[in-house]
Order: sequence, then C-alpha cells, then structure tokens
Amino acid sequence: MNAPLDFGVFITPFHPTGQSPTLALQYDMDRVEALDRLGYDEAWFGEHHSGGYELIACPEVFIAAAAERTRHIRLGTGVVSLPYHHPLMVADRWVLLDHLTRGRVMFGTGPGALPSDAYMMGIDPVEQRRMMQESLDAILALFRAGPEERIDFSDLGFPDGVDEHHPVRPDGNAYVDTRVASEQVVLQAHAAGEVAVTVIRPGDVYGPASRPWTILPVQMIKANRFVLPAMGKGVFSPVYIDDLVHGVVQAAESPAASGQVLTLSGGVGVPCREFFGHYYRMLGRRGPLSLPTPVAVSLAHIAHGIDRLSGRPGEASATSMRYLARTGTYSIAKARGLIGFDPPTGLVEGMDRTRSWLDAEGLI
Repeated sequence: MNAPLDFGVFITPFHPTGQSPTLALQYDMDRVEALDRLGYDEAWFGEHHSGGYELIACPEVFIAAAAERTRHIRLGTGVVSLPYHHPLMVADRWVLLDHLTRGRVMFGTGPGALPSDAYMMGIDPVEQRRMMQESLDAILALFRAGPEERIDFSDLGFPDGVDEHHPVRPDGNAYVDTRVASEQVVLQAHAAGEVAVTVIRPGDVYGPASRPWTILPVQMIKANRFVLPAMGKGVFSPVYIDDLVHGVVQAAESPAASGQVLTLSGGVGVPCREFFGHYYRMLGRRGPLSLPTPVAVSLAHIAHGIDRLSGRPGEASATSMRYLARTGTYSIAKARGLIGFDPPTGLVEGMDRTRSWLDAEGLI
C-alpha cells in the first residue's frame, strides 16, 4: 500500500518593498497558523538579506515564533545559507530548536542564492558551494558527536584573491585576535583625528632573520619534524623581507595611505610544497612530507602534547596545520594602485638570497 501524500508550502516570502515589515511578517505568520489548522504537513522558509522584498533574514527565529502558534505542522529552512554562518552557531541553534519544538523542525541547507547577499558578507559567490560543503561537514560531525568527542574544524579559509574589504574576525588564536582588536582600536583613533595610522597586513614573510617561515622550518626539517597538511597543496603567500620593508617605507611616505589598510605580499600564491621544497633542496633532502589535513592535524596535536610533557617549546600545532591548508592568497591591487607597491623579488631569487644568509649563519 502506498504511503499517503504529504502536502507542504515554501514561503520565500515575497512582499512589496513599500509594505510595513511588521504587517508583512504578521501575514506570513497568519498563513502558517492557517496551514496548520488545514492539516498541511510542512512549511519551509527562506533566508535572504539584500533583496528588499524577502523579509526573513533569520528563518530560525521565525520558526521559533511559528512553533509557539502551531501544533502539528513541521517547520523547515529553505535554506540556511551556510557560508554566511559559523558552523558551531548553526549547530547550536538547531539543537535548541529541535528541543523547543519537540522535533518539528527540518534542517535545510544551501550555499545562498543572491550574489548581493554574498557581496554584503565579503564572500566570492564562486566560493559559496565549497564553503557550504565544508560547513555542512562540520555541522553534521557536531550533530553526530558523543558528549566526550572533540570536533575540530577551521575557518581560516578565504576566497582566492581576497582584498582588504573582506571581513576579519577573531578565531581563538592569540596572535590573530590581538591583531584584529588592535586594528580596530587604531583605525577608530584615526577616524577621531587622534593619530595618523596606516595598517599593514603582511603576507608570509621569509628571508634573512624570518623566524616563522625561514629559521623554524629549516630547524624542523633538520630534526625530521616538518610535515605539510592538504597533501602540500595549501596556498602560501610569500613576500621577501626586503620587499616588505620597502613597501612599509612607501606606505609611511604616502599621504594617500593614511587611514588605509594595505596588504603587502608577493602578489602570487604558491603551493606550500613548492615553497618549503626550496629548504629541503638547500639541505640536500627529499620532501616535504605531505599528508591529508585531518592526519596532519592529529599528528600536530600529539606532537604538541609530547612537547608539553617534555618541557620543550613546541612549534607544531593544529592551528599551524590549518594555516598551511589555506586555499587562497591575497590581492595586493590596492597597495599597487595606492602607493605603487610592486615587489620585485621573485621566489627563486628570494630563496637564493635566503640560502646565502642561512649558510653565512651556519644554519645549513
């Protein structure tokens, strides 16, 4: 015997732009109540931010209100636009909704439909499907996890060619969090006329005396402790130290740079295995060892724990693995147009100079 046919509706909703939002939302709520009384099985609600006529920006809030006014109808999202939200916050909201509605909610997801929404979030629409899948993987892992299970995921990703308009936010890393906070403080002081400020965001700085991207990698390679995540395909954004210094001087001398945020990088992203492969060849070794990101992150957790127990300063960390698994590089178009920044040192030349310095310092 065939199962009975279910009936449902999808409420975008569409409303004239001149209509009172209060009245429009009340009309939508009245419709849901009527559908419940008529015996409809389900109702779905969209999420939109920039169209002007689709008023539900947070369908979970609308569902929570509708659940209090209905008894039987199931309520779902069509859809939660995952690239616009942190996966943990989405999972938290839906677990709460599931309990509050006694299981009457349906979790629908998507990448987001309106390019104008993505633009407002600083997201490249081309990246939305990839971001949706990454977010959904994390959310489903959180839904399935037991009370003692730890779930790790990264939000270090950003669109390839990202510029200074892309929103930045704290991510729990002390260095990143203090940078984000300090930028806001000094830019606010500049806006108030208290101090002249130019914010410089450097790429991955390498060359003589660069500890994170020259000295430490060489030391870790020599100690057989260096590994790359993402099978070495993560994108690195190198800038040779001399080019960075020259760019900082250009910014300091340019009135046009006052009050601006400028990214100073080499302008080209390269695979991590290509960048760090230069150090391996300097040392006469084969490599680098490259692993899937989850494996590399797990090994970094173990290595960090061993370092802590032994009292050694540990450099390997899950955060560094995620950093080296990034999928994009930075645009320097703003710095090029505003102050004429044009880094002349290519990777091969920069690594030749770096090798000479490492050799002179007895590090290779």
